[in-house]
Amino acid sequence: MSAKTLSRVAVYALLLLAAFFFLAPLYVMLVTSFKDADEIRSGNLLSLPGALKLEAWSLAWSSACTGVDCRGLKPYFMNSVLMAVPAVLISTAWGAVNGYVLSMWRFRGSEVLFGFLLFGVFMPFQVVLLPMSQVLGFLGLSSSIVGLVLVHCLAGLAGTTLFFRNYYAAIPRELVNAARIDGAGFWRIFWRIVVPMSTPILMVTLIWQFTNIWNDFLFGVAFSGADSKPVTVGLNNMANTTSSVKSYNVDMAAAIIAGLPTMLVYVLAGQYFVKGLTAGAVKG
Repeated sequence: MSAKTLSRVAVYALLLLAAFFFLAPLYVMLVTSFKDADEIRSGNLLSLPGALKLEAWSLAWSSACTGVDCRGLKPYFMNSVLMAVPAVLISTAWGAVNGYVLSMWRFRGSEVLFGFLLFGVFMPFQVVLLPMSQVLGFLGLSSSIVGLVLVHCLAGLAGTTLFFRNYYAAIPRELVNAARIDGAGFWRIFWRIVVPMSTPILMVTLIWQFTNIWNDFLFGVAFSGADSKPVTVGLNNMANTTSSVKSYNVDMAAAIIAGLPTMLVYVLAGQYFVKGLTAGAVKG
């Protein structure tokens, strides 16, 4: 066996080992969610269920208790949908316009402004909790889904601007200059030339923002009210709700339900995420 073949076998073996360690927790969660309490107590952690039982999934979705609220994850899941969809769309569109301005319509001080904007990428979100709560209180948006949408738009703006600015910097300036000579203005160039070329970075930003917003716990627990808690907060409350018998199957089903949207996004659109990351990597 040649050295090249051995190295390839070693690489694939390491990849399979890494895949096993990453997928093992998901496997345990999945098989546990289909077991009943007796199977969980008496069976092996890795054993398959005797039969596919959906009772835990039904309880997790519609009737499991989170504290004194026994409506399952459904209301929290819908809150996350109402929060994530507009926040993702608004922050992505906002970042696209910012990146377009900072890369193709530069003005005096634009680089300095972009440098200050980058501080938002590296700033820990715990720093903004108190001032953001004061702003939401001033605007009358405390403990509301609209307030959470605003928080996530502002929190993600630095990152989306960075993505689009770096991507648009690789677009030939001659295209924009030719459009200006033909009389095209700011918005016409953006919609007719720039946006049609932005599909790769749009996919990257949409996936990135959706994952961050859907999985966020810090802002959800800090700025939500009783009727606006996202699914991550609901899942935490459900897992920490005490009862006489711990329902591990219900907790596992709830965890999969909470993570299902982001898993589906990566399974269905993961290839576009990789292509988009590499599309703007080289300028020229």
